[in-house]
This record gives sequence, structure tokens and C-alpha cells, in this order.
Amino acid sequence: MSRGLWLLLCALLAALLIPIALGGSDLFTQLRTFPPLFLLSMFGMILLCWNLNALRLRLLLGFTRISQLRAVGVVMATEFAICATPAGAGGPLTLMALLMRHGVRPAQGTAIYALEQLADLLVFTGALLSILGYGLSTALDSRLSGLLGASAALLTAALVLLGLLGRFHRGLLRGNGRLLARLGMRPALRRSWTRKVLGFRNALRDSLNLPRLLLLGVFLLTAVHWVLRYSVLYLALLGLDSALPWAWTFVLQMLALTAGQLSLLPGGAGGAELASVALLAPLVGKSKAAAAILIWRLVTYYFYLAAGAPVFIHLVGRPLLKRLVGNRPF
Repeated sequence: MSRGLWLLLCALLAALLIPIALGGSDLFTQLRTFPPLFLLSMFGMILLCWNLNALRLRLLLGFTRISQLRAVGVVMATEFAICATPAGAGGPLTLMALLMRHGVRPAQGTAIYALEQLADLLVFTGALLSILGYGLSTALDSRLSGLLGASAALLTAALVLLGLLGRFHRGLLRGNGRLLARLGMRPALRRSWTRKVLGFRNALRDSLNLPRLLLLGVFLLTAVHWVLRYSVLYLALLGLDSALPWAWTFVLQMLALTAGQLSLLPGGAGGAELASVALLAPLVGKSKAAAAILIWRLVTYYFYLAAGAPVFIHLVGRPLLKRLVGNRPF
């Protein structure tokens, strides 16, 4: 078995065994009492999320270029690649490979992925600032307020940095070119790299120059998607009779998934479970926290892998799958 497949298997086992070990014998009692209707509602929310992201992709590409069903398939395959590779490194590669089959140039596909990530960043920054403002006016828990403030500051700094990169990108490219020349890179290779970067810059500029109403629609679809996806843990706790404020579950998921990336396992497995249980157990108890985390990861991790794998193989094929989870570098 290849190293990538072993890594994915370790991620799956870590995501499953950590909540079971921390929850103890009471975990299964909590799971047996969980309402099936809640679980079905969560899966329905994820299906809706895929359709919202597919509609967002169609807005950026043009409705006539790709059908809704095909766009849903592209989204599912891309999400599978994100969950199956460390730090989601396979996501951009999968998206570009699928969009190229619809006549989208690699630079344009990369620009679309970057614009989607920028929309995500704007949504998270706006949500954190809104929650922080609400918390300051309602005497929110000091620990939550501190986490919100630090997270909002980091995301705001990221947005400012991206703005500065966009404003001074010409000087950055010239400086990088001089650095590569000093490092001994051949002129032909430097020109090829520069052409690719400029192609991405031009494609991103064209995407940002789309009609403002269209870009607003992309932002709103992104916001609704993340509200639905980040409501899964809230519903899991509600089904376990341990409801917490939605704002707390939002911040908890964001911090847990960020910590999960440090595990270097696909989908942030292991780190996400440990961080989320550590934050949640003091509030609802260890067994209920473990049960909620297990349900949350079932819906937002295992389901993405199980539903996305056949779609990925059908749309992309085995060669790219071997490249994603095999030994070859990206």
C-alpha cells in the first residue's frame, strides 16, 4: 500500500478512535438516543451546501458553460480531494483538472479557486467581527471574546496582506525575478514562471471585474454555505440536549479545524478531534462532547469521503487519484 493510502487510513482511524477513547462507555448511550431526524437533516444540509457551491462555480464560469449537475460533481470531487490529502493540497489540482475539461485555462481555474478562497476569508472575517460585536454588547464569556478577537485580528491581517500584495505585486515580481537570477535559475525558466504568474494575475483581475451584482451573489452563496456547514455541530449538541450558543460552536469548529491542519493528516484528523473535545468537554461533559464531535465528523468528513470518492473516480479517473494519494508529489 502506498504512503498516501496509509496516511489516509491513519486519518480515518484517528478521527474515529479519538472520540471513542475520550467518550468512554457513555458515548454509545449518547449516540443511541440521538434523533435520526436530526442526522438526516444534517446530511440534507450538506447536500444543499454542495448545490450552493455548484451555483457559485457556475456564476464565476457563466451559466452556459457547465450544468448544475456537472458543477455539483466538480464540487463533490474537489471536496473529496481536500479531505483526502494533507492541508487540502489536492483540492486546487482536482478543480483545475476538471475545469480544463470544460475549456477553462489553468490560469483561469486557479483564479477561480483563489476568488472562492477570498470569498471564504471575507465571510469568516465578517462573521467573527459580527459575533465579537454582539459578544461585547451582551457580556459574552471572556474566554470566547478573547478567541474571537484573536481570530478576527488574524483574518483581518490576512486580508490586509492580500490587499498589499495586490497593490504592490509588480515590485514583488521584479524583486522575485532578481532573487531567482541570483540563485542561478535559467532565464528561459524565469520567463516561463513569469508568464504563468502574469497569466494568473490577468485571470484573477478579469474575475474581480465581473459585474458587482454577480460578485455579491457569490459572496451571499458563500455565506449561506458556511452558515449551514457550521450549524452541524450546533444541531449535534441540540440533539444531545446540550445546546450551546451558535457563536460558540462556530468559533470552536474554526479553531478545531485550524488546529487539525497541524496534525499533517488528511482532513485535519486527530488534531481537530482533540482540539474540539478539549474546548467542548468543559461545557457539556466529556461523553456528550465526544458524541457530538463524532456526529459532526461523520457528517462533515466521513460523508464527504464516502460520497465524493465514486464521483471523483467517475469524473477524474484513477490516474489523478493515484497521484493524490500515492507517492508522487503534487
